[in-house]
Amino acid sequence: MQIGMIGLGRMGANMCKRLLRSGHNCVVYDPNLNAVKSLEAEGAIGSTSLGEFVEKLQAPRACWLMIPAALVDSTIEQLASLLVKNDIIIDGGNSYYIDDIRRAHDLKDRGIHYVDVGTSGGVWGLERGYCQMIGGEADVVQHLDPIFKALAPGRGTITTTPNRTSRGSAEEGYLHCGPSGAGHFVKMVHNGIEYGLMAAYAEGFNVLHRANVGKSEREKDAETTPLRNPEHHQYDLDLPEIAELWRRGSVVASWLLDLTANALAEQPHLTDFAGRVSDSGEGRWTIQAAIEEGVPVPVLSSALFARFTSQGEADFANRILSAMRFQFGGHVERH
Repeated sequence: MQIGMIGLGRMGANMCKRLLRSGHNCVVYDPNLNAVKSLEAEGAIGSTSLGEFVEKLQAPRACWLMIPAALVDSTIEQLASLLVKNDIIIDGGNSYYIDDIRRAHDLKDRGIHYVDVGTSGGVWGLERGYCQMIGGEADVVQHLDPIFKALAPGRGTITTTPNRTSRGSAEEGYLHCGPSGAGHFVKMVHNGIEYGLMAAYAEGFNVLHRANVGKSEREKDAETTPLRNPEHHQYDLDLPEIAELWRRGSVVASWLLDLTANALAEQPHLTDFAGRVSDSGEGRWTIQAAIEEGVPVPVLSSALFARFTSQGEADFANRILSAMRFQFGGHVERH
């Protein structure tokens, strides 16, 4: 099957490579012409403009966007002006599901179909495959099934869930979740959960990291909380080994733990990382949806706010706290 890919970054390029390996025909476009040339060397058909990109696709065209959410609307507007009735636009990035509903409605008036695909797999997707959460019209999604199937991980060695009666595409690693926006809604919540899981691992490993605090000499003054029982905190723990241990038979084993173990094995003290953790929007949107639904999400909210703190967004609040302590008690900051 032929597919067009716009956006050849970390995921878009590898998705094209996986499709090419499965025998699909890929037409590619990216403003970075070196990225286009690199995919041409893999067997893709390159293009230097959106116009050329559309010309090289056969009708009905299927155009997959793998670009930042902030660029999707402007790209769709340019692309839609070049497409005709029954062509398909697929957004595989991390768009807000409400934007999908609007886009599908607007494009329908022009006879163009819109499919939203929440895509998970990251830089490992080329070999492992991509989990895909899909929203859109059922017949259009079915038409694209060969593409989704080729990108998906497949059943692999994962056993079927006990008592499961359905043998649908979810076991292959992709699922038509519902109408427009449903795919990105499911991916949004997926990423919100991811924030919480990552925060739990990070906090737990930090407790292990500080388990030898009793060996350090602490200041004895009014500004420093005394460590009541230093003898209880005398452990020099090997975090890479603990991460490896937990990967094997533990109830907290997961792919995220696998990646953590890999990072700690490469660099036990993680000195190359400053600890500034970005958020690309899905965590915020998940919490907004929870508020609108009246659903409590304290763990996901805490994980999101922890990311804001890591970005320095709590610095002014901390200055306020420090200033208040100085005002009411003359407490001087420790450095």
